[in-house]
Amino acid sequence: MLAIIGGTGLTQLANLEITHRQVIRTPYGEPSGALTFGKIREHSVIFLARHGYGHTIAPHEVNYRANIWALHAQKVTKVVSVAAVGGIHPDLIPGTIVVPDQIIDYTHGRLNSYLEGNGKPVTHMDFTEPYCEAMRQRCMEGLRDAGEKYIEGGVYATVQGPRLETKAEIDRLDRDGATMVGMTGMPEAALAKELGLCYATIGVVANYAAGRGSSLHSISYEEIDRVLQQTMQRVRTVLEHMVDLDNAD
Repeated sequence: MLAIIGGTGLTQLANLEITHRQVIRTPYGEPSGALTFGKIREHSVIFLARHGYGHTIAPHEVNYRANIWALHAQKVTKVVSVAAVGGIHPDLIPGTIVVPDQIIDYTHGRLNSYLEGNGKPVTHMDFTEPYCEAMRQRCMEGLRDAGEKYIEGGVYATVQGPRLETKAEIDRLDRDGATMVGMTGMPEAALAKELGLCYATIGVVANYAAGRGSSLHSISYEEIDRVLQQTMQRVRTVLEHMVDLDNAD
């Protein structure tokens, strides 16, 4: 079954015919909210709002371990994450949709692994390719079927939040090779990989990163809201095509 994790701007799916919601208990505490079970174009999916359905959970406070475990416990095998990002690379202008292929993790203090504690042996997970290539291809296939332009590949820099970055910090990320910046890419991707889930991200560029474009001196939250409202409508259509493709296999 396919699961969709919605980020900022996607706390609900208007095109989801809800059948029921279920609170899932996990060994790692409470997820961001109850899992929403439903159908898109008659195909079963599970939806979870990463920041809670009222968008009340900050990026550094999300219980990523509980979220991914809850989906895994429902026999989910494939996950598409929708995440708002800031554009660092000049091509990533607001409203652009991007499917990243790499991550750099700048977060700290987040509970980021299942492979620890309780006398477990030390286990090292290969993370050379952080995203599931099959799911990345499915995301891009859904984008093409929906008639959407997108950028293939890119490096998602995951920062701690909840504040946005300084211009100097964005300059540093740029030097490190990052093309976009967000606050939720990690440890979500690593946890999904630990549990064997086929996970990929659709990034929605909500704004120019600090010091770039119209964000040269400040970032407009009103503009972010406007861009996300418009672009997430397009993403919902993409998800419909992805669900159709998933069930055609």
